[in-house]
Amino acid sequence: MDAEAFRKHGKEMVDYVADYLEGIKDRRPLSNVDPGYLCKLIPEQAPEDPEKWEDVFGDIERVIMPGVTHWHSPQFHAYFPTSNSYAAICADMLSDGIACIGFSWMSSPACTELEVVMMDWLAKMLQLPKDFLSGGKGGGVIQGTASEATLVALLASRSRTLLKHSDTTDSGDRTDALTMSKLVAYCSDQSHSSVERACLFGAVRCHKVESDENEQMAGSSLAAAIASDKEKGLIPFFCVATLGTTPSCAFDSLQEIGPVCEEADIWLHIDAAYAGSSFICPEFRPLLDGVEFADSFNFNPHKWLMVNFDCSAMWFKNATYVVDAFNVDPLYLRHQHQGHAPDYRHWQIPLGRRFRSLKLWFVLRLYGIKALQAHIRKQVNLAHEFEKLVVVDERFQVTHPVMLGLVCFKLRQQSNEVNKLLLTKINDDGRIHMVPSSSKGTYFLRFAVCAVNTELSDIQFAWKVIQELASTVLTESKTGVKDQPKLL
Repeated sequence: MDAEAFRKHGKEMVDYVADYLEGIKDRRPLSNVDPGYLCKLIPEQAPEDPEKWEDVFGDIERVIMPGVTHWHSPQFHAYFPTSNSYAAICADMLSDGIACIGFSWMSSPACTELEVVMMDWLAKMLQLPKDFLSGGKGGGVIQGTASEATLVALLASRSRTLLKHSDTTDSGDRTDALTMSKLVAYCSDQSHSSVERACLFGAVRCHKVESDENEQMAGSSLAAAIASDKEKGLIPFFCVATLGTTPSCAFDSLQEIGPVCEEADIWLHIDAAYAGSSFICPEFRPLLDGVEFADSFNFNPHKWLMVNFDCSAMWFKNATYVVDAFNVDPLYLRHQHQGHAPDYRHWQIPLGRRFRSLKLWFVLRLYGIKALQAHIRKQVNLAHEFEKLVVVDERFQVTHPVMLGLVCFKLRQQSNEVNKLLLTKINDDGRIHMVPSSSKGTYFLRFAVCAVNTELSDIQFAWKVIQELASTVLTESKTGVKDQPKLL
């Protein structure tokens, strides 16, 4: 494909993407193909000679789309949102065209400097403490995911702790291995599984602190866990506080946890992957009170801020710890301007990085803060509209306080198995897509407002589907007779 062909076919692809997104409502949100479907549709080997664009383009619908779960469908209510916008897509096109690998300032100065400025823009929108802004010891960086951010924070904290606790033997060797065997990190039992996974990668213990009746990690529970581990000779070094848990969007008690970590000299990392976007709204900003205690903070603009995947915003109060932990500086990566701007390879796991700050730049300029606030408020209001529908139907109950765009609910006075059957029928039916969760022995359904183009009519449609299938499930549970397949 040469430049002229790209001009022609690139425009065709832009039209296809726009048609796809504008017509996505008509597609089944959850793919229903079987594993291995795709290998039956394409040859076993790559072609020896070039194929025609028309054949490749035609295979998008034949091969790819049957196996796509449409996250941006207004009938998609699973997990948390993954955001998108035409502005962000345009920025990604430019990023792909430039195709730089921004591991250092010199490798593409604009890639580094725009990221510094965009992270400061975001920090100011969130009203983060000045310690997290560039120009001092702190600063921001775009990671791929919140999972990466947690791992980066843990490894930086581990490096800091090893310097404090390891000694040098008479032979000059460091005693890191002995210290490592004693390190312990903390999180709530409601925290995302990526925290435990980060502990596995970091080769440290993970102490899951039992959450309270509100599914929050309280400061007193964390303090008790730390004291218990210290009595065992362990070294507490890292804690993750979650603002907006995946199961129920619960918020750990940050203003209690912060002083506990400060007193114990433990690195506090805040994971606000989903909820963080809402903090740009003044009415939701109090949910972040206590952030001044944190050593690092992370949220995902790609979840709820109209920026497409991947774009995970992370800030450090003192970036020296992560830079020192990850600093490997071969001659071929050095340049004469080192120290005058970040070399972001020292702030992340991979060496290479895309020009992701373009997405933030385009979105923040083409929407503005007020429009982004309006988007978040609209989706929160839609969640409360769904909550009202659940409350009116006496067969159901809302299981958790409705936070932001998530509603957790179940069939009232029905077993976990009956509620599991309801979810199975919902996803088998295919008109909407949802996922479940469970906490303290209770299985429940999660209804998340996800797609950018979700409207009240979509909420009402989803509830009619749920009501219809609930009637079937309740009838089956009473009679023991299951619906028979309809004959065509």
